[in-house]
Amino acid sequence: MDRKPLKGIHHVSAITGDAKRNYEFYTKILGMRLVKKTINQDDPSVYHLFYADERGNPGTDLTFFEIPMAGSTYPGTNSISTTSLRVPSDGALEFWKKRFDEFEVEHDEVTKEYSRATLAFQDFEGQRLLLVSDENNDGVAAGKPWEKSPVPSEYGIQGLGPIFLTVPKLELSETLLINVLGFSKKGTYASGNNNDVHVYETGEGGTGGEVHLVHRDDLQPERQGRGSVHHVAFRVENEEELKKWINYLKELRIPNSGFVERYYFKSLYFREPNGILFELATDGPGFEGDEDFDHLGENLALPPYFEQDRAEIESRLKPLETKQ
Repeated sequence: MDRKPLKGIHHVSAITGDAKRNYEFYTKILGMRLVKKTINQDDPSVYHLFYADERGNPGTDLTFFEIPMAGSTYPGTNSISTTSLRVPSDGALEFWKKRFDEFEVEHDEVTKEYSRATLAFQDFEGQRLLLVSDENNDGVAAGKPWEKSPVPSEYGIQGLGPIFLTVPKLELSETLLINVLGFSKKGTYASGNNNDVHVYETGEGGTGGEVHLVHRDDLQPERQGRGSVHHVAFRVENEEELKKWINYLKELRIPNSGFVERYYFKSLYFREPNGILFELATDGPGFEGDEDFDHLGENLALPPYFEQDRAEIESRLKPLETKQ
């Protein structure tokens, strides 16, 4: 049974303790579009917010589960340690550096990582983020920034870039990426703090199709909390392909969730050998099945199997914006 290669990064899901401040940061400072305001389907009492390009194209979604009582993150290994976001050009990073100064966002200097211009920064909860220039990218196509964003489109965030995993046992994660998921090893480089980083790519490769493994055996495992990443998802073309992957993992006796209905896409979850949660997610159906393009993210969207509980769910959720 032939499986098509994974197409790249699908989305990254992280944790916030404050949905309102999270919404303000990612839409008003970073200029991403809230394409879906919904609930954590595993805990309907809290938000699941999706920020992306203009319509939430696969590979552009940075999502957040709100966990109000989440403690602090204790960074370490066995973790998704940095999420990168693609911007159109090297020059865009100078715009972002000034913008971060204006909004008092903690950031580093513009530097080069793996022959790309980058700018590391953090959100208000210490979420570790990295802007990556797409100036020389020839891999997975970028998304399109929303024209109504407060950030001019020539500088706008246009999708997810390489995902960084910090692991103590490099060979275990490498074996899974290459031998199970079909990634190819592209190279190795030394990061700014002299740690070796190993690069793997899938699909058309480039910034939207890479995983960077940081080898660290001198750290404790990360303790997740607000400001940490819960899981990373990779793109599968459709439900038929997803079912092939489910059967394949079953044949390999890799424990997994089996088929999971997420309404906006179909999913499969499993942990790689260093304990990091991976998801495979279909490119469709997408976010316009229950809201039209012009009104994405404006109202609380619920999959049909939660509609009967709408009144109770809405009563528990605090508005993201203060009414004037």
